[in-house]
Amino acid sequence: MTESAERAGEPAARGRILADLTPLRTSPDYRRLWFGNTVSWIGQGMTALAVSLQVYDLTGSAFSVGLIGACSLVPLVVFGLYGGAVADTVDRRKLGLVSAFGSFLLSVALVAITVAGIERVGVLYGIVALQAVCFALNSPARSSMIARLLPAEQLPAANALNSMTSTTGTLVGPMLGGLIVGWWGYRAAYGVDAVTFTASLYAMWRLPSMLPERDDTEDRKRASVLDGLRFLGTRPNLRMTFLSDLCAMVLAQPRALFPVVAVLWYGGDAQTTGLLVAAPALGALLGGVFSGWLGSVRRHGLAVLVAVACWGAAVAVFGLTRQLWLGIVFLALAGAADTTSMVFRNTMLQAAVPDELRGRLQGVFIVVVAGGPRLGDFIAGSAADLTSPGLAVTGGGIACAVAVGLLALRWPAFARYDARDPEA
Repeated sequence: MTESAERAGEPAARGRILADLTPLRTSPDYRRLWFGNTVSWIGQGMTALAVSLQVYDLTGSAFSVGLIGACSLVPLVVFGLYGGAVADTVDRRKLGLVSAFGSFLLSVALVAITVAGIERVGVLYGIVALQAVCFALNSPARSSMIARLLPAEQLPAANALNSMTSTTGTLVGPMLGGLIVGWWGYRAAYGVDAVTFTASLYAMWRLPSMLPERDDTEDRKRASVLDGLRFLGTRPNLRMTFLSDLCAMVLAQPRALFPVVAVLWYGGDAQTTGLLVAAPALGALLGGVFSGWLGSVRRHGLAVLVAVACWGAAVAVFGLTRQLWLGIVFLALAGAADTTSMVFRNTMLQAAVPDELRGRLQGVFIVVVAGGPRLGDFIAGSAADLTSPGLAVTGGGIACAVAVGLLALRWPAFARYDARDPEA
């Protein structure tokens, strides 16, 4: 593109409000991948709810339902790192295809055990763990592909569209899952999930081969997790993408307290808790829908810092609210800020990391995304027991904003990061 063409396009980029659909228009491969992932995310959301309901039906125990998360966390952490190394070793298309097919077979297995009348919680736990393994192998491969399918200037738009995929699955999947389980039972929900995976399989099947860009075949065989961690240790800008996210997810993660505050602050019940849970996801979805302006932002590091600080501030103010509608508004604002942070953090990982290391860095990303919020749940619950829910939420939000400010002072180059000259 010529310089004059770039200047001509700048006003349009700045004036855009709704999500930039350019990646969907210009890349048929990305379009199929995005559509397939969106459909399969909805199916996975349905299955996640159905498994939770089935475990509760079988045990009558909330603790048993909580163990579902533990069954998925360990495989996500372990195989997230390992899956990233594999994605930097083999054809990423084949890895994505095999892992997606594994998820499809596990959905079929859920249908089969339900039809056969097998009512064993341990079997469900095992399938959930294997699903987490497949996801941990699939996600680094899929994320690493995007930078190969699109030019660098379209990555923010693509990541905003990807955020809409995950939040749509989080919102729509459980709602549909609840309706389908209520009308036709668990086997129907699992069956729909199996069908939706065919969209992801088709998208992967149509992709071109995507071996990591490395000339030395011998080096490709030796790709290891430690190499990715060593690379991260020498790249302060990339480290900051993870540290800033941990500030938000560990210090200011209020979701574990939603059932408590729904009763104590708002005089509500389970439905109120559901509204609080849905509010950040709705805000994140709206953040993706109205993400057109993100393409004109060049200072990605500064945008991440501001977004994380806004998350902390919104959570802190939520801790002061005692009116439900106002609490929902601030949680939605926090969700929108999280989408902005995620878009630019992902874009920096894709643009500033060499292709042969992208899988391993995406594996680290999975570990942070999977483990950070769960550690945040523990800290929020502990702080609320030691003090009060209000102090735990507001104090956590303030701590997040302060911590990300201190990180910005410690590594000032992060705020100067320019997308036109990506520097890890």
